[in-house]
Parts: sequence; C-alpha cells; structure tokens
Amino acid sequence: MTRDPLEALLSGSVWEVAEGLLGWTLESTVGDAITAVTITETEAYAGELDPASHAFRGRTPRNAAMFGSPGTLYVYRSYGIHWCMNVVVGEPGLAHAVLLRGGEPQQGVTVMEERRGRATDLTNGPGKLCQALAVTGDHDGLDLRAGPIRLVRGPGIGGRTVQRTARIGISKATERLWRYVVVG
Repeated sequence: MTRDPLEALLSGSVWEVAEGLLGWTLESTVGDAITAVTITETEAYAGELDPASHAFRGRTPRNAAMFGSPGTLYVYRSYGIHWCMNVVVGEPGLAHAVLLRGGEPQQGVTVMEERRGRATDLTNGPGKLCQALAVTGDHDGLDLRAGPIRLVRGPGIGGRTVQRTARIGISKATERLWRYVVVG
C-alpha cells in the first residue's frame, strides 16, 4: 500500500516538514472563491523545546490546536492585527508546528488582489498570506486534508535552492536557523 505523500511528510520532524512543504500548494475555498499559492517560505517551531513557540509553556485555549494531529491548522492573531497560520506536524501532543510565511500566487489572483486591496506583495508575509487566502481564526483546528483550507502536492520548487536563515519577528531563540526560503 502506498502511503499518502502529505501524511508521510507531516510525520517527519518539524525541520524536515518546514523545508519539505516548500513547493506544496495551499488551496483556499472560502465563500465562492478558490485561491491557491505555492508555498515558498516557512518557519519551524518546536513546542516545549523552543522558547519562541506558542506551546513553550504548555497548552492553553489559544494554542490548543498545536497539540492536535499532524495536518491540523493552527491559526492565531499576531499583535492583535494579522491572522497567521501554522501546520501542526509530528506526533499528537508534541505541539510542533510550521508557520506558513509566504507563497507564490497560482490561482484566484484577482480575488487575492481584492482581499488585499492591492496588486503587489499579495502573499509575501504570514499576515498577507492569510488575508489573501481569507484564512481567519474560524479556521483554527481544521484538518488541512479536508478543507476549506487544504494542502496538496504542488509543482515543487523547480530546481531553485532553499536558504536557511534565522526566523523573523521573534525575540527569543533568534539564532536558530529555522526559516526556510525558496531563492529566486
């Protein structure tokens, strides 16, 4: 029996998954619109091992989705302004998650432009990505295999390289090279 590629990927370590998600497609079917991006930027967060993780101090009502099954969507508000989304990975209860930081628009670009109120810089940041795909706190805890937000095998990164850098916008564990970016 062949194992589902997404399930196989999500069972890896948070660092393997953060890099492995590059080139996958994130689809959103919200309202009447279908939008999709190819994931080009991620960050790894390692639960209780990571002082920058929302799960570092344990489970709370806000971060409960992080403790779920691999493929669960964890959505939170950043600075009380922007929605950000993470893919839960590894064993349930581990609270490891990959922040989806950016992507290349593939489908529904006009809809993304309307949602963002602009024609440039549509999905190059975690808040922008959520706004373009209409991801909100209502999607927290959803299964990314079932929708309306889904991860599907994408076009890959087309021979481009992946760069590892320090994570962005955090104040703890800033030296860890747990950000993965498709170059070019």
